[in-house]
Amino acid sequence: MKNADDMSLVEHLTELRKRIMWVLAVLVVTMIAGFFLADPLINYIKSTPPADKLTLHALSPWDSVRIYMQFSFVIALIVTLPFTLYQLWSFVKPGLRPIEQRATIKYIPLAVLLFLIGLAFSYFVVFRMALLFTGQMSDRLHLEETYGISQYFTFMFNILIPISLLFELPVVVMFLTAIRLLTPKRLRKFRRFAYFILMVISAIVTPPDVMSALIVMAPLVVLYEASIAFASYVHRKQLVRDQAWEEEYGAK
Repeated sequence: MKNADDMSLVEHLTELRKRIMWVLAVLVVTMIAGFFLADPLINYIKSTPPADKLTLHALSPWDSVRIYMQFSFVIALIVTLPFTLYQLWSFVKPGLRPIEQRATIKYIPLAVLLFLIGLAFSYFVVFRMALLFTGQMSDRLHLEETYGISQYFTFMFNILIPISLLFELPVVVMFLTAIRLLTPKRLRKFRRFAYFILMVISAIVTPPDVMSALIVMAPLVVLYEASIAFASYVHRKQLVRDQAWEEEYGAK
């Protein structure tokens, strides 16, 4: 197997293409399996608040199929996430030192855990808060709420997926720091800009009131600050390893 330094740009792109194709293949297979595993999740959500108090309707012949596809995609996303991260790690692995290879592969379980925490937070807090707000607005206008099942779950997934992906921020930052594409100094420099982006995202995925946006923004800010702390830890270890490397090989 060639060293990373010996590979041409075309070979790098071919290697990347091969790994992307593997990820897409696993995603498709797990989506097919998820289509048959979606029933328990759909029934669970329909039987728990806030859906248990609603009568969901099919407004088109394709609504039921669309719901199964949405759930199968989310199931596939969860299952494929560690495989995707492993493929990414394998792609950059030749350019890392052995100790960096061992350190970065440990991020994969943490990434899966943070994604699941993001799913739980977005479903049990943000989504329910958003639906409560929309229900209150309907009551204020004396409207009878009639929900199409496709619209209901699309609204839910439009909240769940972006927030769950945002919970990956610490792992992404640690990984980019480990492969020397990011530094804690750069993260601190762009802190204000990052806060502004998080504020915009919070306003988009929540009802249009300040309190809801702050409830969502607070954990995102904590995640960003945690990312800086983790990046600083990774960077300090890099400096120690670099110094040891220089002492051992630089003098020769």
